[in-house]
Amino acid sequence: MLLSVQNLTVRYGADTALSVTSPIDIGEGDRVGIIGSNGAGKTTLLKSILGLVPYEGVIRTDLRPEQMAVHMQFNEYTDAMPVRYIMEAVLGTKIARNRKLRELIEFFEFGDCLRKKYTKLSGGQKQRFTIIMVMMQGAALTFYDEVTSGLDFETRQRLVEKLAEWYRGKQESLVVVSHYYEELDQLVEKLLILDRGQVVDYGRKDELFRKYCGRAVIVVNHSQKNQELLGKCKRLSAPAHLIAVSCESEETERTVTDLLRRHDVNYKRSNNDIEILYTNAKAVKGGEFHAE
Repeated sequence: MLLSVQNLTVRYGADTALSVTSPIDIGEGDRVGIIGSNGAGKTTLLKSILGLVPYEGVIRTDLRPEQMAVHMQFNEYTDAMPVRYIMEAVLGTKIARNRKLRELIEFFEFGDCLRKKYTKLSGGQKQRFTIIMVMMQGAALTFYDEVTSGLDFETRQRLVEKLAEWYRGKQESLVVVSHYYEELDQLVEKLLILDRGQVVDYGRKDELFRKYCGRAVIVVNHSQKNQELLGKCKRLSAPAHLIAVSCESEETERTVTDLLRRHDVNYKRSNNDIEILYTNAKAVKGGEFHAE
């Protein structure tokens, strides 16, 4: 086990920012996504693991500090020189002499940016620069905190596709903090769901989906017509603009989809919709948190 978090409590003054009562274990090759609304405790958990905030409890790891790398949400570098010299100074190597560094620069299409100063880079270029610096550490465990924060949709999508491609088939473990469902869908296999400083659940995406949503989910736009059509179906919690129906069996799924086709209703079928999973996990656990 690379990392184990047990009975962790983080307090800011009199307020409890994070409470982890069940163990969170991260093993070799794990790809873990941390999801939760603002203030759920996502970054607080990362800072606790990295020793950046005081905490009560136990965090065990077999890794040395240099075997862990982190990409924080906000990064700044000097503007006194082009970024190629910053890169070489921080990494302690010359680009021309380091094959891995050249490979990363080419892979992330960063070559044309090397002569620019940091403040002249676009948001996406700044993120690619920092990602290259993080990946050069060759860490066994890497943390990415909102790696696409502030980027437009297309830039965010391209960057996540690059990250997924780079790590595909590799053994490095990742912990990815994000509030973008599509990012987590591409990058991780496990989910840690946080809400108001509490752990809602932790496990493999597919297992959590079956636990909270069923075998499959059919999603349609919310309208009076669709609400009436699906009135007798097992409804799940969903964002206000959607209706989500749980299908526990192939027969149920066939019945629902046949009904929607007959009435010419567009629908989406999924067995891994993280947004619906997240919404229903919070709905199920919300009462327990409230009772406590």
